Amino acid sequence: MDELDSEIIRLLQSDARLSNRELARRLGVAPSTCLERVRTLTRRGVIRGYHAEIDMNALNRGVQALVSVQVRPLNRSVIVEFKDSVARLPEVLSVFVLAGGDDFVLHVAVQNLDLLHAFLLDRLSKRKEIAGFRTSVIFESTHNTVLGCLPAPEK
Repeated sequence: MDELDSEIIRLLQSDARLSNRELARRLGVAPSTCLERVRTLTRRGVIRGYHAEIDMNALNRGVQALVSVQVRPLNRSVIVEFKDSVARLPEVLSVFVLAGGDDFVLHVAVQNLDLLHAFLLDRLSKRKEIAGFRTSVIFESTHNTVLGCLPAPEK
């Protein structure tokens, strides 16, 4: 990726609704050049999609939590089946497969603390492969919506 590609990525992360014409104007290039660069970035898998950021409260998901999970036996089939299964649960926003003391972190969002408790008891604790889990309620979160390329590591 060169500087133009990086700037395209930065602008689209800031506002994915920019028209090709406006994107080209901000970059100081021809619309045809801009369109071809965006198409190339998409074909290469650098741009994987365009998304709307939605307020969780508007979706009646005012309580979010991170659930650290340990599964047993620790083997590929258990890991794959658990990951695929919990990713389909409506309360689960993200599933992270980890190395270390925990095998997974689930990012969940529900209506209230009672329903978080019900999710933990009714959905997780009944699964035979779960050896244990810990829950941390999220009070506040911030995430970077515009990511840049990091420099290559020095050798």
